[in-house]
Amino acid sequence: MGKDGIMASQEYDALVQDAEKSVLWFLRAFEAIQNEMRIEGLHAFQHHLREVIQGEFSESTGRLSQADPPDGRQRFHDAFLAGIRHISNAGESFLGADQRTYSLTAMDMRRSLCRGLQVLYGIRSQTPELAEYWLLPDAVERRDELESPSPGNEAPVGVMHRRRAEPLADYSLYVPESYTPERQWPLIVCLHGAYGRADHHVWSWLRPAKSRAYMVLAPKSLDATWSILQPDIDIVSVTGMLEEVCAAYSVDRSRVFLTGLSDGGTFTYLLGLSRPDLFAGIAPVAGDLHGMMDGMLRRKQGIELPIYIVHGAHDHIFPVATIRSGHELLTRLGYNSRYEELPDWGPSYCSFVNEQLVMPWFEGLGVAASG
Repeated sequence: MGKDGIMASQEYDALVQDAEKSVLWFLRAFEAIQNEMRIEGLHAFQHHLREVIQGEFSESTGRLSQADPPDGRQRFHDAFLAGIRHISNAGESFLGADQRTYSLTAMDMRRSLCRGLQVLYGIRSQTPELAEYWLLPDAVERRDELESPSPGNEAPVGVMHRRRAEPLADYSLYVPESYTPERQWPLIVCLHGAYGRADHHVWSWLRPAKSRAYMVLAPKSLDATWSILQPDIDIVSVTGMLEEVCAAYSVDRSRVFLTGLSDGGTFTYLLGLSRPDLFAGIAPVAGDLHGMMDGMLRRKQGIELPIYIVHGAHDHIFPVATIRSGHELLTRLGYNSRYEELPDWGPSYCSFVNEQLVMPWFEGLGVAASG
């Protein structure tokens, strides 16, 4: 490549680097907003995101979109811009929401955001400035180690989406890039909320799982939400997925954990207490102890299974007083139940709950199991 080509490449790399920094800033700000969001404060959160978008993010990504990439960089250029476009659409959906329509808008927002995450994750080796987003802070210095393929491993790794037919639903799977069948790997089963999707919910667990070398199985409910009134329908589906994954990968069956958000949290109780033999612990997040569990509780089924309940004081779907009562009932019956109440949480998105609360709890149980 001649001198002019080298300069063009250097100039382009500088534009990419500036855009990476802005995208990282946008993703972190948008995630923080989702973690903290409450409907009554929507306008304030929208104002904050608008400031993020209208600043360096728009300028740096705009400059990149006008660039003519050097030879050999067109495919990367198109992918990076596609990822930026998707996350920008997510931001615009959020800015266009009002309190009345927020629930519907949030679905469009999540769809666009997760499309963007999928694209951006796929080009992470070419965006080192952005690569920090996919790791917990204390794991950033181990990035090369966590990304290094194991010699001789032929099993697929990374984020995968599987389409299945009944009795199994679709599911998403994350297998650490450093996976090797020569060791056994812990696995987290995470259940989405009502009208959620497996290929969306898996992203709320990718960062801690990648940083701590866990596999993640994110099932899709067979219907729009989990079969609370006929739990066997989805229990058969999820356990079938689990067996399929365990047959394909080296899973540590003593360190399989279960968690879920909202309706997924409610189904976490149902699945976990129905099949306590499968799980080292369960963590229902923003879920309710449904009346369908009365029979199991009377029989004290799964009484030795560790349960970690996380709930927000501002939950408008399952009132916190009901959750407190459920925990008190479990404790009175002799269940191994721990309760964590978050005074400022709604909830909305749960990535910080997964990273700061649920994963450390799983890790503690995993140490006990492996010891």
